[in-house]
Amino acid sequence: MKTHYDRVIRIDDLADHVGLSVSSLNRHFRAVTAMSPLQYQEQLRLQKARIQLIAAPHDVAAVGYVVGYDSPSQFSREYRRMFGAPPGQDAARLQGMATVQE
Repeated sequence: MKTHYDRVIRIDDLADHVGLSVSSLNRHFRAVTAMSPLQYQEQLRLQKARIQLIAAPHDVAAVGYVVGYDSPSQFSREYRRMFGAPPGQDAARLQGMATVQE
């Protein structure tokens, strides 16, 4: 999942790949990560996006597409839910913190 975070992952295919039923996969995955496989993928995507936005804060929509979101509004909404601020605003804040520390 870490390698292909930007792709659509079907839980049925993932369960087949690891040789488990869907319910067993979800149970084992949640026991290890405290989240579902799709929640884990979303978290990976948003963390990768945050790193990319620090380097290119002016291109929020492009970063959203690169990490696997089809819609800029969906990306922005989920980013804000996870990090508490819209992507561009959060990236600017993080850049400012990095500048002050240097």
